[in-house]
Amino acid sequence: MKNKKLIIYGIGETADIAYEYFTHDSDYEVVAFTVDKAYMKSDEHLGLPVIDFAIIEQRYPPEKADMFAASTYNKLNRVRTKMYKAAKAKGYHCATYISSKAFVWHNAEIGENVMIFENNVIQHKVKIGDNVVLWSGNHVGHQTVIEDNVYLSSHCVISGFCTIGANSFLGVNSTFNDNITLGKDNIVGSGALIVKNTEDGKLMIGSPAKPAAKSSFEAFGVSAQEQEI
Repeated sequence: MKNKKLIIYGIGETADIAYEYFTHDSDYEVVAFTVDKAYMKSDEHLGLPVIDFAIIEQRYPPEKADMFAASTYNKLNRVRTKMYKAAKAKGYHCATYISSKAFVWHNAEIGENVMIFENNVIQHKVKIGDNVVLWSGNHVGHQTVIEDNVYLSSHCVISGFCTIGANSFLGVNSTFNDNITLGKDNIVGSGALIVKNTEDGKLMIGSPAKPAAKSSFEAFGVSAQEQEI
């Protein structure tokens, strides 16, 4: 039985996927989509109303519904982070989705606006911050910390006692040895092997991984102003 109502912030592919998973594998009933007025293409999406974000609380106040900010890793997660912060500023609790087909150990800590897809393994005393996406098939080892606004693509292997810095993006099949601290705002390329700690703002490629000539901000087109979000 659906006993909670949810508004999805966004109307792109990520929002459509969030609708599918929340609808078929959670206690939430999705009741509406919301988007900033400049991005409104129609007043309906997937058979549900699309409401201007500026007035969303008039239709569905925070005490009546939760919200989920659905966006990708664009601008090193800044777009999703901006949406999440805007939802929180309006007083909404942001929902977390954990697939019924994920393995999450009982003492793992998971924040708000997190999406954990199928076949993820979250081990003993892992801590996952707010506004984090774990696409399908990742392994997060014991006592690892994933900070806020991070995006794991698929089949990443993070060993025990690691820290994944805020705003980072991990490419498919990237691997981390034990006790690694990944700096904030890092991009880890597909198939990269991280064997030592990294500095902030790095694009790490190769096996073993080394910093690329360009920064992560240059690689993802993040301006100095956007870095402050």
